[in-house]
Amino acid sequence: MIDEKFVLLAALLNIIGSTGYAIDTIKGKNRPNRVTWLLWAIAPLIAFSAEIGEGVGWQSLMTFMVGFGPLMIFIASFVNKKAHWKISKLDIVCGGLSVAALVLWLVTGTGIIAIIFCIIADLLAAIPTVIKSFNSPQTESYGVFRNGALSAAITLLTIDDWTFAHYGFPLYILLICALLYGLIRFKIGARIKTFSM
Repeated sequence: MIDEKFVLLAALLNIIGSTGYAIDTIKGKNRPNRVTWLLWAIAPLIAFSAEIGEGVGWQSLMTFMVGFGPLMIFIASFVNKKAHWKISKLDIVCGGLSVAALVLWLVTGTGIIAIIFCIIADLLAAIPTVIKSFNSPQTESYGVFRNGALSAAITLLTIDDWTFAHYGFPLYILLICALLYGLIRFKIGARIKTFSM
């Protein structure tokens, strides 16, 4: 375990990645899926509240930053009118299921349940961007996901109390960010399509 204050480095990595993505969005380089990025803002901020309620300390800062960054990106997508991905039926279905998961948490009101439902909501919100990153990686920037994965890894290394409240959300963020980073950075979808032809 490393000192828990390394979470500050993790937060810095997160904000650098999110700021870069937001700038690329304003320039029109990225075309973020607004449904995904809005829900990626809401779910972690709820999980952050639940983690605080469960007594998670410094590690909860990463969860907060994982929500704050997407909120910046969501707002940036309105600055450049051409910088957003067209919303499809899949986006609406995943968004609706994500919201339903958040509502289920509100009904239960338990911290651990909140974290579980926030992970489910975040994952459902991620599906459209995972598909888009597979099919059209040029519409994304991988830096935000690389930094998100690094931030989560650092956060996991600071944990000394290995309860789900402490490791659940950071572990999920590490996995989803690593997946998105790989899809975008290495254009895995295009490689698979080329290989299968």
